[in-house]
Amino acid sequence: MSYLSKPYTLKGLTLRNRVVMSPMCQYSVDAEDGIPNDWHFVHYTSRAIGGAGLIIIEMTDVDPDGRITNRDLGLWSDEQVPAFRKLIDQLHKYGAKVAIQVAHAGRKAQDAVQPVGPENVAFDAKYKQPRALTTEEVWQLVGKFADGARRAVEAGVDTIELHGAHGYLIHQFQSPNSNRREDEFGQDLSKFGVEVIKAVKQVLPPDMPLIMRISAVEYAEGGYDVDYAIDLCRKYREAGVDVFDVSSGGDGVSAGRKPGNFPGYHVPLARAIKKALDVPVITVGLIDDEKLAESILGGGDADLVAIGRGMLRNPYWAVDALRKLDGKTDVVKQYERGY
Repeated sequence: MSYLSKPYTLKGLTLRNRVVMSPMCQYSVDAEDGIPNDWHFVHYTSRAIGGAGLIIIEMTDVDPDGRITNRDLGLWSDEQVPAFRKLIDQLHKYGAKVAIQVAHAGRKAQDAVQPVGPENVAFDAKYKQPRALTTEEVWQLVGKFADGARRAVEAGVDTIELHGAHGYLIHQFQSPNSNRREDEFGQDLSKFGVEVIKAVKQVLPPDMPLIMRISAVEYAEGGYDVDYAIDLCRKYREAGVDVFDVSSGGDGVSAGRKPGNFPGYHVPLARAIKKALDVPVITVGLIDDEKLAESILGGGDADLVAIGRGMLRNPYWAVDALRKLDGKTDVVKQYERGY
């Protein structure tokens, strides 16, 4: 049995293999109400049939103005729950476990009339100038994250992923490049993330693990490095995070600071966080080759491997990868004769 095909258990979550479908926004034209539609139903169900162990549903926002675009999913209303439940029930039918990435885009909300963020400074010249949140509004957003997580649990998820990466709201608060506030959320840059984690944990079942996506390195001038990220993750782990989904970037790019995008380029970052904190990690980043995924797991650099673009190209990436590594793997009855 390959490492990639081995089941993985953490708390009350058991995955059939170590393949994760990375969360990827679909920007579906028919999703202006934030509700998953026929496109999402086909898109995600295909990857469950295709053998993924864990499917992380794309960035799903806790406020209408917290979406990257008005074509993104949301969980800001109880009325949105039934459509998510229908989708998640179907993914479970084909053996996948399911997470939803709960998030807020902050100053990167492109279609908001006026985005909000820690400061009134735009992400760059292409983005609108945000309005700085009041301290009271920051606390209200903590509650909105908890409400979004509660609705995800009601919809039947097996775990939650909080989005603390790629320049979105939690990342904006944790970065010295985008948070120069003078209140309690500026004096401790981890505070917003910590409070969100604590609030979300209150609405999760005790045996449900919590995942957090983290940008381990920023590429902007003056951006933080992996040592800073390890300190953040230590605080987030103490607040209740069980697994870190390790990525990078999201706070702009300065010349010479970003490495080339090559297969597995996030693996050293995931390894550093795993080693420093003795915590499970997911790695991601152009890992389209099953032999690379196998070597990452076999070398102990990560516990799970997330596939993004490779799974967009091939819904059956997991089945194909496991058959190449092990010679066989289970497929749905309807497709058995194809193998």
